[in-house]
Amino acid sequence: MSGFVDVVVIVAVAILVIARQFRTHPIDAERRWWLVPAVLAVMALRGPGILDAHHRVESLALLAAEVAVGLATGAGWAWTTRLWTAPDGIVWSRGTKAGAAVWAGGIALRGALFGLGYALGVHQDSAALMLGLAATLLVRGGITAWRARLLAAAPGSAPTYGDGTPSAPAARPARKERV
Repeated sequence: MSGFVDVVVIVAVAILVIARQFRTHPIDAERRWWLVPAVLAVMALRGPGILDAHHRVESLALLAAEVAVGLATGAGWAWTTRLWTAPDGIVWSRGTKAGAAVWAGGIALRGALFGLGYALGVHQDSAALMLGLAATLLVRGGITAWRARLLAAAPGSAPTYGDGTPSAPAARPARKERV
């Protein structure tokens, strides 16, 4: 596959994921949340162009920084996602403005890394960006699934935020997550 196809895949996945972030949707903690990141990682690592042959150390450092930014962005995005349990026990999710800020910060850092690579004369393939996106989605999916499992398993977690329904026999208030 060419670099152009890689860029199209990256943009399509990013648009799909970002657009979905702001829609309310159920979280199924048992689904294969790791599948899309795994496919992206395989696509990124499949060719020899991920490292610049003339600047191996600098290229590897930039790749490591890209993956670190991806991991941090995914963790920040997961922790800023609002989760709640509906009365029927389904865990729901919706992105927040803080999550959008995390995305914007991650994009800005990635842009800075590509600018640094350009200034150093390091050829950067789109595979580094794809690997960073895979890291973002993997961490975000893992943390969100973990939080959803905890929320679903919590005793008395069925009420939605502030609906006034007793959450346990002792009528204690429902656990609320703050972002």
